[in-house]
Amino acid sequence: MAADSSSDRGAGAGAGAVLRGLRATGRAVAGPPRLVGRRIRKATHAQGAGESGLGKLIEVHAVHSMGDMLITMALASTIFFAVPTDEARGRVALYLAVTMAPFVLLAPVIGPLLDRLPHGRRAAMSGALAFRGVLALLMTGAVAAGGLELYPAALGVMIASKAYNIVRAAVVPRLLPTQISLVKANARITLTGLISAGAAAPLGLVLNLISPEAPLYGAFVITLIGAFMSFRLPHKVDLAKGERTLHLQELAEARAAGREQDGRGRSRVIRATGTTVFKALVANSSLRVLSGFMLFFLAFLLREQPLPGLAAALSLGLVGVAAGVGNGLGNVLGAWARDRAPEFILLVMMVLAVVTTVSAAVAYGTVTVILVSAVAGLCQAMGKLSLDALIQRDVPEVVRTSAFARSETMVQMAWVLGGGIAIALPLNGTIGMATAALLLLAGLVVTFRGLAAGARRGSPHPRVR
Repeated sequence: MAADSSSDRGAGAGAGAVLRGLRATGRAVAGPPRLVGRRIRKATHAQGAGESGLGKLIEVHAVHSMGDMLITMALASTIFFAVPTDEARGRVALYLAVTMAPFVLLAPVIGPLLDRLPHGRRAAMSGALAFRGVLALLMTGAVAAGGLELYPAALGVMIASKAYNIVRAAVVPRLLPTQISLVKANARITLTGLISAGAAAPLGLVLNLISPEAPLYGAFVITLIGAFMSFRLPHKVDLAKGERTLHLQELAEARAAGREQDGRGRSRVIRATGTTVFKALVANSSLRVLSGFMLFFLAFLLREQPLPGLAAALSLGLVGVAAGVGNGLGNVLGAWARDRAPEFILLVMMVLAVVTTVSAAVAYGTVTVILVSAVAGLCQAMGKLSLDALIQRDVPEVVRTSAFARSETMVQMAWVLGGGIAIALPLNGTIGMATAALLLLAGLVVTFRGLAAGARRGSPHPRVR
């Protein structure tokens, strides 16, 4: 009996030790992610973002970006890397055509529709996220085979993603704390999205090892979480009852004042945005042409003609990393830099892009190609932040969603145009860089005067309510 009791106590002590060891291991494993989560939350909620509700919007966007990364990883090898160069050109051309379709619908249909749902913005964001998740689930049956049925589903994913982004951009001014500018708020949102997408990449690789469909199952779960998180946003995201009517009356009065002054039916509000915002839109579109051009031109060129002394895979990897670093740096600069007029930032980016592409055309080589790739990523990020800030600052709220839809349409068409030019050109580095330089130079000539004038009179703290 004593021996049995002693053995029971020993077994109990052993089980307790194992249990304590498991708890200690669990704390050790969970500790670093919890610490990282607290640090991220502290950064996203800084400078009043937690109190204003901007922090919650940043968290929703982080989840959205993670889902985007998993879907992208599931589709990437199907569209490009699994086929020869000649066949890849055809698939990429089809992909570019498909990417244009969402934006043909966005400006005339989705933008005005979302403008008419001022009291359901949280529901619209939630619905867009949930719809993307369901489409990701439906794509699981086709992604492994790489059949053409992927493209209609991918089209739906793009439409839902852009609808979410349009509503998200339109509501930022309503959640803006007094301590930060619109450019910084946009940069903080985008930077957090990039970090979240980067964090999701290893998960996507692990899931892809399980099966080609597994990342899409992961995207389904993550986007549904984001759909529920959208309803945690403050109620002030949605316009209060009667607020839209008041804004419409103010806009009508401004238009009437414009008719009285110039006799042409153009309000001072519309006339002001028609100059500054339109010039900024053209400038940002030029930068998007560069981004699309570099992506597709170098993807094909470096497969056939790698950088001197490097293998094709390493060459593609280097320019991809350079573009990613440039994009990340652009968002970091947007979040950290002193407040500047968005027009000034756009003008600097345009000049920088022209100088680097001309340098690459004159002296095509490893250093200049990597430099242009990094600058393309940097300029795309800073240009988008600046354009969004201008729309948020200058466009009346009742038509702001439509304005974002039109701007997204134009810049995406510019990206597609850049990609289309890239796949049509001969695979010659000097010709490619010279073409990119000419496209950018044309954009700079058209927008320089308007951006320079806007930079001189622009407010250092662009804000709108």
